[in-house]
Amino acid sequence: MPISEKQKKILAFAYSKKRQALICDGAVRSGKTSFMTVSFINWVMSEFNNTNFAICGKTVGSAIKNIVAPYMSLSYSNKNYNIHFTRSDNKMIVQQGKVQNTFYIYGGKDESSYMLIQGITLGGVLFDEVALMTKSFVEQALARCLSFKNRKYWFNCNPDNPNHWFYTEWILQPEKHNAYHLHFLMEDNPALDDETIKEASLMYSGVFYDRYILGKWVVAEGRVYPQFDPAIHIIEHNKIPTSNLHYVSIDYGTLNPCSMGLWRIVNGKAYRVKEYYH
Repeated sequence: MPISEKQKKILAFAYSKKRQALICDGAVRSGKTSFMTVSFINWVMSEFNNTNFAICGKTVGSAIKNIVAPYMSLSYSNKNYNIHFTRSDNKMIVQQGKVQNTFYIYGGKDESSYMLIQGITLGGVLFDEVALMTKSFVEQALARCLSFKNRKYWFNCNPDNPNHWFYTEWILQPEKHNAYHLHFLMEDNPALDDETIKEASLMYSGVFYDRYILGKWVVAEGRVYPQFDPAIHIIEHNKIPTSNLHYVSIDYGTLNPCSMGLWRIVNGKAYRVKEYYH
């Protein structure tokens, strides 16, 4: 099967010493996930022995469905490695001769998920659909790898809101994290012919077409507060009138982070002057 130039770059990242992280985002069915899994495990087996790693999805089930099961079904995987997966403890052991490494499966869908990955020491992490995970979980998983100087982080996702924390902090600033960014379109997957790409394009419209087909990080139509206008509702901090009257608003959060806002009241208007999330 032919391999595109971007897919080759994913495979080459396993042997690169220049970057610590790989980010692959873009259209659906562009071949980024399968090649990233192959490259990730090849890197692990060439660099480590008797070390723990993490494969993370939105949920454990989605990680197994999207990463573990497809990888175990590849003829390439079975030809090169002995693979044993146990569903009871969500653990995959990969062996090649005397080299053996363990991959634990985690889900990062809500704010409590970070507690599940605390305590373990990891050599690296593969995040599948990282845009669907919470920031607290991702940061905790990254912290689990700090003991290894040769650690690597692997991220893939389809686009979401352009204000998403992963887009603003990682994709727009790859150099800040010593990361290599590859943006994928369906045309970057040689396994898809023109007819298949056309059929897939007809499945989506509006914001979903922009995200899943064009690979763009765009705002969904229909805001929660459609009357919001940045030109009207945002003011520079030094231009907010002074006042001694303040209130604190709190949304303690269940699945979402706790949000607290400090409001200054001036002539019947409330200005949000500070905010805090946990």
